[in-house]
Parts: sequence; C-alpha cells; structure tokens
Amino acid sequence: MKTISSELIYQGKVFTIRQDQVEIENGKTIKLDVVEHPGAVVILPIDQNRDIWFVRQYRHPAGEQLLELPAGTLNPGEFPLACAQREIREETGMAAKKFVPLGEFYNAPGYSTEFLYVFLATDLSLAPLPPDEDEMIDVIKIPFDHVFELVDQGEIRDAKTLATLLLAEHTLRNKPME
Repeated sequence: MKTISSELIYQGKVFTIRQDQVEIENGKTIKLDVVEHPGAVVILPIDQNRDIWFVRQYRHPAGEQLLELPAGTLNPGEFPLACAQREIREETGMAAKKFVPLGEFYNAPGYSTEFLYVFLATDLSLAPLPPDEDEMIDVIKIPFDHVFELVDQGEIRDAKTLATLLLAEHTLRNKPME
C-alpha cells in the first residue's frame, strides 16, 4: 500500500483522526480513516495474597460500568514504564516495586495506531496520587483463582483487560507472588 495523501479531520484531547487516500495492491485508490493515538499502558497489579487489583468505572461510549485493569495514555515523550508507575498510583492508590513487561499489542489496528504496553506489577504498597478529574473509579480486588470465572461469565468485557489476562496467565499460574 502507498499513501497518496493524508488530511487531518479532527484534533481531540486524546487522539486525532486523519483520512488517508491510499493506493492498494490492485492499483485502486481508497480512503481510510485512521485514529492516531499516542499509545497506552495496561497494568496487572497483583498482591502477595494473589488478589488482582481491578478498577470499575463508567465508560461513556459503552454506556455502562466496566471492570478493567488499570491503564492509561502515554503523555508526550513519556516512557511506558513511567506511565505505568504513574497510572497504578492514580487509579489504585498503590505503587509497585517490581514491574515486569508481559507483552505489547495494537488495540484496533484496522483503524487505530494505539499500541499498548503491558506490565505485571508486584510488591504493592500504599502510595496514592490524585486521580484524573474525569475519572470516578472504584478499586476492586479479585482473587486470581476467581478472575477467569468472571471472564467465562462475561463480567470482564474490556479488550485490553482480556488481552492482558491472556498474556499474564502462564506467568501467574506458575509464579509465587512476593
């Protein structure tokens, strides 16, 4: 594919939207809408009791409260680990001494550039930061052994949370927590 032109359609707080005119392999020209996103992190905090720390918050586009792992958007020039260290404190009130990268993935590569970095966070201690002004979050601890039952029951429906649990499952099933 070859990009012929690109036009900015919308500039928002968190993302921009552009429309690209692209020549595809068969020589035809098509228009594609692209959401440009700076990237984000997802954190799986787990304590010494093997409880995973989730957040429940209202998500306006979904029209409902969702059970999710803590996550957040990268600030300009911010490294993923620094973002994870900040977000876990803002969203759960806890800090972690250890962050282990578990993987990376695109959120929705059919229309978005958003790339997520996933971290396992352990050795938790109380260290709250003020939450973002637009976030009303309830922190919920769920035993690791119960989390996949919630997935099976459809209680966890957030894609980044599901992908992170998949990336972490082997590690968590075979690792004692500190």
